[in-house]
Amino acid sequence: MASASGEYRNMVALASDIANYVLATGKLSREEFRRQKDLDAARKAGTAPAAIDAEGKAINPHIPQYIAQAPWYLDTGAPSLSHQRIPEYDRGADKLDNWYDRGAKAGPAAKKYRKGACENCGAITHKRADCLERPRKRGAKFTNKDIAPDEVIQEVASGYDAKRDRWNGYDPAEHKRVYEEYAAVEAERQRQREEEIDKQTTTDLAAVRKVAKAGKGEGGQDDDFGSSEDEDEDTDKYAEAADAVGQKLDTKTRITVRNLRIREDTAKYLINLDPSSAYYDPKTRSMRDNPMKNVTPEEAVFAGDNFYRFSGEAPAVQKLQLFAWNAAARGNDVHMNANPTQGQLLHHQYQKKKEELKDTTKVSILAKYGGEEYLQKAPKELLQGQTEEYVEFSRTGQVIRGKEKAKVRSKYPEDVYINNHTEVWGSWYDMSTGHWGFACCHSLTHLSYCTGEAGIEAAQASSAKNLLASSASVLAAAPIQPETPTSPPPPVRRESTDDRKKKAEELFSKRRLGEGELNLDESRLVDAIREEKDKKRKGRADEEEDPWAKKKKKHASEVTEEELEAYRMNRRMTEDPMANYVDPDDV
Repeated sequence: MASASGEYRNMVALASDIANYVLATGKLSREEFRRQKDLDAARKAGTAPAAIDAEGKAINPHIPQYIAQAPWYLDTGAPSLSHQRIPEYDRGADKLDNWYDRGAKAGPAAKKYRKGACENCGAITHKRADCLERPRKRGAKFTNKDIAPDEVIQEVASGYDAKRDRWNGYDPAEHKRVYEEYAAVEAERQRQREEEIDKQTTTDLAAVRKVAKAGKGEGGQDDDFGSSEDEDEDTDKYAEAADAVGQKLDTKTRITVRNLRIREDTAKYLINLDPSSAYYDPKTRSMRDNPMKNVTPEEAVFAGDNFYRFSGEAPAVQKLQLFAWNAAARGNDVHMNANPTQGQLLHHQYQKKKEELKDTTKVSILAKYGGEEYLQKAPKELLQGQTEEYVEFSRTGQVIRGKEKAKVRSKYPEDVYINNHTEVWGSWYDMSTGHWGFACCHSLTHLSYCTGEAGIEAAQASSAKNLLASSASVLAAAPIQPETPTSPPPPVRRESTDDRKKKAEELFSKRRLGEGELNLDESRLVDAIREEKDKKRKGRADEEEDPWAKKKKKHASEVTEEELEAYRMNRRMTEDPMANYVDPDDV
């Protein structure tokens, strides 16, 4: 026992030494850190006493360090768990019902105005800017009359809960009088309605009784009105016309206005459950867009609030309201609600004058500058090929719903014949000249007048082909006279018009060599083909000997039509499957 008590005292002394060292230096050496670890292990094992905090309470050694260690702003320098406990304070001064004494006055009011008091009421507890009384015409500072008593200034200590209590200081008795006033008004209204119902019911029942008694007297029956059951039936019959208790309008003239949705109808937000559909505003219970985009507004159960807003007479009312606002802004006495008839008449006159002025301006501009024919245009559907009709297609392109899409047409006017033409410009193409014209008269001039068949015959007669054919026939028909030495030389023949046209055709024609109809000499063509084959056999050897031989020969003379045809007939066709075929006879 003596050894155990001595070891216990040593451990306590060690703990105090470590704590003093840490407080003095602020850090542990390696030896002190090892001794601290041994001390913590001994405390957890129960062989060393638990640490004592500043309040004299033992600290459980098994508490984790992140709980036992105080943050830097609450660290006292000594081991303690006070930062984990709720701080104790005066709970009596922090009650939730502690509030200012409303309306408390500090004794009787003063007799004279005091310096520094409120200039309006005379109380010394506030200034004129903070005075809650009605501003007087002349304040208490100048009259020394009706000086208000001083208020009681209280200092209420509010804790954390009292500061954040939204109902702190609320007196339910203040709101009780509002309920009492409302109940009294409703009771009086109920009494008045009941009196009116009693008067109407009494008058109706008196008339019924009078008629019933007269009918019984004629039939010889008793003059008694009838049983109680008959009275109840008559009462129910005429009670339908009576006003119900609490209604403010007569039942015969009452017009019911439904501001709410009928409970049996489907709500707007349940028509389409897709989150990306039309937006629904729960505050105003409005859905402006159409929730079902694939259904036309005329066929949909609900097409959106905008459909009702812009249908019927709603746009006309909006235009009328806008006209009233603009007229009032310009100084005119027009109001939509105060005098709607006047506003509607003025708007009608304004529209009429506007149309007349518009027509007058249009006529004057057209009369001065012209251009009325350019105002006529085709409908928008024909110009752009677009319509507002809904068409639904499948994935394969089949029309599921709606009709087929309108064909896109040209934006230029079609089938418009001008200057007596029966065909449009560009319906005929002249191969010889490469120009477009009219097919009805073969005219190549735009905006020309149609000449019909006569124009076609004239165009054919004046073509270069016909001119060449006619000149050739004339030369062939002329007799060839043999030359004799004794005969005189023939006279020099002047060039005719046909000859000049022929030369002009040869010199200035746009045709390339080898195009059109070819007049080839058979003998020259055979010789040209033989020469072309010889060139292909010897061409490579000649070029190796003299590279400039080909170019020199090329510029030596002009190429004839027979040589060009021979080149075409013997050129190598790479795309021809028989291009590599060699005839055995040619080898």
